[in-house]
Amino acid sequence: PFHLPILLGILEWKMKRYRNGEIWDFEEEMQLLGDGFCDQREVILGLDGDTTCTVCVCMPLIPFADELPDPPPILSRAVAGCSNHNSVGESAARDALELVMADALSKAGSTRFCVQAVCLAVSGVNHPTDIERIMNWLRDIFPSHVQFFVQNDAVAALASGTMGKLHGCVLIAGTGTIAYGFTEDGRDARAAGAGPVLGDWGSGYGIAAQALTAAVRAYDGRGPYTALTPSILRKLDLSSPDELIGWTYSDPSWARIAALVPVVVTCAEGGDEVANKILRDAVQELASSVKAVVRRLQLCGEDGNDTFPLVMVGGVLEANKKWDIGREVINCICKDFPGVHPICPKVEPAIGAALLAWNLLARYSRQGTLRSETYSS
Repeated sequence: PFHLPILLGILEWKMKRYRNGEIWDFEEEMQLLGDGFCDQREVILGLDGDTTCTVCVCMPLIPFADELPDPPPILSRAVAGCSNHNSVGESAARDALELVMADALSKAGSTRFCVQAVCLAVSGVNHPTDIERIMNWLRDIFPSHVQFFVQNDAVAALASGTMGKLHGCVLIAGTGTIAYGFTEDGRDARAAGAGPVLGDWGSGYGIAAQALTAAVRAYDGRGPYTALTPSILRKLDLSSPDELIGWTYSDPSWARIAALVPVVVTCAEGGDEVANKILRDAVQELASSVKAVVRRLQLCGEDGNDTFPLVMVGGVLEANKKWDIGREVINCICKDFPGVHPICPKVEPAIGAALLAWNLLARYSRQGTLRSETYSS
């Protein structure tokens, strides 16, 4: 017979299965109330969400006495839409998160009752109220034994390059951009990441928005001719720069604008000075974000020469033939901090989130302080 705590947990799990509707119907089909219920493998969920998509991985809970294998074992992976509440609203963000977690558990042949921890790292988590909102969502979805760790998506990106350890700095440059750093004693700092309105100009959105602006300026005589104009028109299948205004404002998606970055890179490689200036400015913006974090946390040591890891994540930083934005950012940082050690992660940020959850559970287990809480900056 089951012990009382387990029976109570099953009852709570069953109640939440009905409260959350058809998305969890697969759990009923697994007949978890049978004899094999307690033999189910314990798992961790790691989530990475941004303005483009949300990824969730399901990882088995490796015994804390063991070393984390490299690469870590992953039972399943699921993808859903945007989970940044600033971009799509709270209802759509929550739906995306719940859908992707249910999909990952279903693919792994697991259920919410087997989950021991959820590390959810999403863009738009910038304030304690953001964390508490998401914590409330998670509490409503999972049984009470599950541990929750809620963070900005930059933290998962950092953990993806350090096997779940929070030390060093991460630079994300995709649709948006942010630099985030941690010291070994837990201090943290960030720079940029305030969104397109407040000037994340090193991001994919920022680069593409400046390219669109340059094309319009050239067309109406306020700026020099640039190959960006015909190149962007061909890419978007438009016939006149006048149409760029309607195209730009017809859809508020930041990712849709950021998708024009390859056009800017191609024009720059072809010798277009306007495109080259946009990319050079982006490099300076990205490097300055990292430098600000490194200085505030003294990651480079008092003499400025200590080694520290810099995890590089995002499509903007990937090698682009002759114009390699990531390489140029590193070269710029090295001028001030020669100890920078760039890392290109072997695993995606969602796996970094799962590794971070494992490390936090292991630490709390050793300290005897395991409890449901956030791990927030």
